[in-house]
Amino acid sequence: MSKPNKSKADDTIIVINKKASHDYFIEDRVEAGLALLGWEVKSLRQNKVQLVDSHILLKNGEAWLFGALIVPLSSTNTHSVADPTRSRKLLLKQKELSRLFNGVQQKGYTGVCTKLYWKGHLIKAQIALAKGKHEYDKRAVEKEREWNVDKRRTMSHTAKR
Repeated sequence: MSKPNKSKADDTIIVINKKASHDYFIEDRVEAGLALLGWEVKSLRQNKVQLVDSHILLKNGEAWLFGALIVPLSSTNTHSVADPTRSRKLLLKQKELSRLFNGVQQKGYTGVCTKLYWKGHLIKAQIALAKGKHEYDKRAVEKEREWNVDKRRTMSHTAKR
């Protein structure tokens, strides 16, 4: 008897860093694995994570996720100390690492984590090479967003007549 074909569901998103798209122009994205402990995976299953103040730290030929907050569950093992803000190693290929290193060397660029998601049974992080926005850039984006909403309202209002 043959096994039924399992339909591959879309990657399940754990958390999205919305502040990153507000504060930065996202230019280049890379998928990276994460080196996690068991209690961290259990917390991620329950979406107990924040990426708001996280960034990518590049040193000694390695990439680290710094500042991400994974809240330990109350039922976590009491024998080990759970540090919710510890640096987590990002698992990248050498080609991707060198691309990130070269990008960060340019003035105004930094590495940010834009989202965490499940890919099969693995947890992946989407890393982006980003350039910081100025205050006037943020205002221009907000103004354009409001204009698009008004335009849609006007178009739908005229279509009803």
